[in-house]
Amino acid sequence: VVATVQAVRAQRSASQLTCRCCSGHLIAGAGTVQSLPPSRTMPSNKRVVLVSRPGANNEPRTEHFHAEDCGYPVVHDGQVLAKTLFLSVDPAMRCLMNEDTGVHYVSPWQPGQPCDGGAVGVVIDSRHTDFQTGDYVYCFSWPWQQYSLVKPGQSELLGGLRKLDPTLFGGRLSLALGAVGLTGLTAILGIREKGHVTPGANQTFVVSGAAGACGSLAGQIARLEGATNIVGICGSEVKCQLLREELGFDHAINYRTENVSERLKETCPRGIDTYFDNVGGEISEAAIAQMNEGSHVILCGQISVYNKDLPYPPPIPQVVTDLLKEKNITSHCLCPTGKDSWC
Repeated sequence: VVATVQAVRAQRSASQLTCRCCSGHLIAGAGTVQSLPPSRTMPSNKRVVLVSRPGANNEPRTEHFHAEDCGYPVVHDGQVLAKTLFLSVDPAMRCLMNEDTGVHYVSPWQPGQPCDGGAVGVVIDSRHTDFQTGDYVYCFSWPWQQYSLVKPGQSELLGGLRKLDPTLFGGRLSLALGAVGLTGLTAILGIREKGHVTPGANQTFVVSGAAGACGSLAGQIARLEGATNIVGICGSEVKCQLLREELGFDHAINYRTENVSERLKETCPRGIDTYFDNVGGEISEAAIAQMNEGSHVILCGQISVYNKDLPYPPPIPQVVTDLLKEKNITSHCLCPTGKDSWC
């Protein structure tokens, strides 16, 4: 994902895309939206394509992506032409760069074709009865392209093109890709359905990747649901400060400079009741080692192994498997299994 952003930045003058690091979204020509005036000259268009696959065991690099000019779409009956306002750049997109994504609910990106993902845009021209010029819309298979034909009613697990009511977002439409979108839904479903957070139970809630889009919401939601000790694990002092001073976390652990196991012992003296796992690997092993009898793991992501050729969820080390069994710890994977269904 970092390589993707670098590629876009490197060709910013050509693609007119900039990065909003604080939100994880790319803004594509965002600003005041107007219908395109009649013109003899077809407007220009830009897109970001996957040039080549990095390989399942390698890190993505700038050269795997390219920003280029492309044709301006022609709208036909039943189609919608939209201008891209916000693109969501997510860690899970790493699997889309492989020939096999490892999961059944998303398809891989194809070399020479634009990347795609969650996005918000505005309708510029519509030949579909359900959408009008000026409608704000979003979907989860939106091409990384300035102007795109986005298909209404297309059959996909996470739904096709949908309208947005801008009054619900206080003018911040990017929230539809974050706190009020799939990220927020993942966090709240994981906690409410699988986390077993109980008000008044004096529970400790630990989340890795805590300063990320999903982790930062998970910690705040856990507090609202009744957890009393919220501990976040992240990778910088700036992020730790954000968690403690702005997001209401009780403790923050910098895994790059601190011993995670020792700090968890200090910050979780009563053990861990719920662990929201975004990263996997050694950090998760350290957290699970300090979980209480009958506690719960919410498996949301495994960022630490996304550049490795492993199945999802990846294999669990035997020592962790033994701990889960010995302490009767439940482990639930957050992944869509069908319409309105999550495992």
